[in-house]
Amino acid sequence: MANDALLRYVRPMPDAHRQSDDPFDMLPGMPPWVRLRDVDTLEGMAFVSGAGLAHLHGVLQMPGLPDALLRDRLALRAAENCVAFSGRPERLGDLRDAVHLLRPGDHPGPAGEICQQWRKATARPLSVASLGRALPHMTAEQIAVWLDAGQGSPPDRAARVLQTVLAAAPRAEAEALILADVALAQALRWTYAVPLIGTAVKPRDLRKTGDELRWACHRALVVSSCDATRQAADLTRRAQRLMSVAPKLRAKGAAQAVKVFLTQDAVAPAGLQSLMSARAARRLCDRLVALGVVRELTGRATFRFYGV
Repeated sequence: MANDALLRYVRPMPDAHRQSDDPFDMLPGMPPWVRLRDVDTLEGMAFVSGAGLAHLHGVLQMPGLPDALLRDRLALRAAENCVAFSGRPERLGDLRDAVHLLRPGDHPGPAGEICQQWRKATARPLSVASLGRALPHMTAEQIAVWLDAGQGSPPDRAARVLQTVLAAAPRAEAEALILADVALAQALRWTYAVPLIGTAVKPRDLRKTGDELRWACHRALVVSSCDATRQAADLTRRAQRLMSVAPKLRAKGAAQAVKVFLTQDAVAPAGLQSLMSARAARRLCDRLVALGVVRELTGRATFRFYGV
């Protein structure tokens, strides 16, 4: 399949007036003053987090960005952060195992369930119905009421939603953080939720309220907006390299497999068997690794995962 078909999975790269093959060369870097150092007032912190969000907003519109892949990778990091709140030992590799090695009918376990919630909440356009599928322990009515609790600037709305959910359900930290990032995305008029607060908030922050919680959310957004910008640039470059070799792949189903790599943090060869045989899937993954456009993520000899 030609690259123009694959552009459905990344933001199209304009040809006119392009000065560089790297789309991020057209966007100024994150302002150097978007940092936590020397910020000692809530107003100052709000200003810095607003600047970081404004810059990230521009990044998310950049041509060539594999935005679904970015959200999926950030969802995994948010899940890792939430799992750590409970003192569980699972980290990124364990969460990938919990999701991608799951057999039909099996329960993913507490850590895997959190990972699935984040991935489902960020995979579909924002709606109460899609959130209801991502958060099965909450009713649609609860979700709608809690999301209406936020007012003010986008970070303030997110902080108020976070506080409201935790007041009603103190043990629902992951769900509260998902809804906080949803409230943030709604306020910014983004089509999808982007895990930001969930990736950088600290466990002790969830015991805070009022201005202290607002400060914590602003702080988390400064950290996460910078990190998301870096990841967006890296994934865009990697996605372009993958798309550049796609026309050379002759295996049946290879073009569809490339689409999967452009939308998911990790891909198991078994997850490609609806497109090709198990042997062909393993050979395709090895071929993409040899071409330098995909990485093996586990370091294992078996049950391997691959990602851009």
